Amino acid sequence: MAKEGDASPDKASGLDMLKEQLAGFAEAQGQRLVDKAGEKISDLAQGLGDVGEGNSTLLNVGKRVLGGGESPVKAFLGEKAGDLKDKAVDTVKGFFGGGGKAGDTKVTNIVEVIDIGMPLRTVYDRWTQLEEFSSFTKGVKSVTQSDEIESDWKLKVAFSNRSWKATVQEQIPDERIVWNSEGGKGTTRGAISFHELTPELTRIVAVVEYYPSGFFEKTGNIWRAQGRRLRLDLKHFQRYVTLTDNEELEGWRGEIRDGEVVRTHEEGLEDDEDQDVEDEEDEEDQEAEDEEDSEDLEDEPEEDDEDAEYEEEDEDREEEE
Repeated sequence: MAKEGDASPDKASGLDMLKEQLAGFAEAQGQRLVDKAGEKISDLAQGLGDVGEGNSTLLNVGKRVLGGGESPVKAFLGEKAGDLKDKAVDTVKGFFGGGGKAGDTKVTNIVEVIDIGMPLRTVYDRWTQLEEFSSFTKGVKSVTQSDEIESDWKLKVAFSNRSWKATVQEQIPDERIVWNSEGGKGTTRGAISFHELTPELTRIVAVVEYYPSGFFEKTGNIWRAQGRRLRLDLKHFQRYVTLTDNEELEGWRGEIRDGEVVRTHEEGLEDDEDQDVEDEEDEEDQEAEDEEDSEDLEDEPEEDDEDAEYEEEDEDREEEE
């Protein structure tokens, strides 16, 4: 008779079968991993043959397997992760203009229009007072004019200071000003024109091309911060011109063409005086013509009366006959 602690033959045979199945499963999984590793090594060997054609990724995998002792799978995944990182970095650099060619930076085109309820000459003369810009614009710390053509600007953006040199290429009184500027963080080309809509209403049209340089400026360029800045400064200028006493204002009346002064401020004032005299004479002549025309109109009814009298006399004679 068997003891209660002894295992029955059926139970023993069942445990043996389970052990055999587990062993077979483990052997199959191990063989599958070995086959995959063999495939990776085959791919690696094939890729190493293509190194001469520029496949540097597989060459690096081979170095990591043979020289560093890494597994083929780990080495391959590590190289792929590095490639993705490099591509991401290159994409970001290209987005901000870094790592590209000199002409890759995209220009920002800014066009702003504003109407100011003041005479044309007043608006133009006020604009030529560059050193006053720091008193009404936001961020401009100072403007210093070295001569009629060049001026130095200092600007504060957040916690950073910016500076640039502006050079006037063309300036015609009461018409337009064309300039360009050079700075460490960007360059600009711009033109501003003045248009008389009525004797008491002037339109300003500003057109600017901005070429940013540097991470901060290029980031601002993406969000068109420069356009918003120009729009706000024009509104500040509108307020400044409208609310400031302009009786004793004397703007720069010279003329610049191709970056050279072709008419000085004094010559411009003389020309303006001569033009004012001509305008006054034209007004007087126009007034005289208007008076003559009015007198002629007053005389015409008298002639009509004389003609009416002659017609009445003729009618009376006809009746008598």
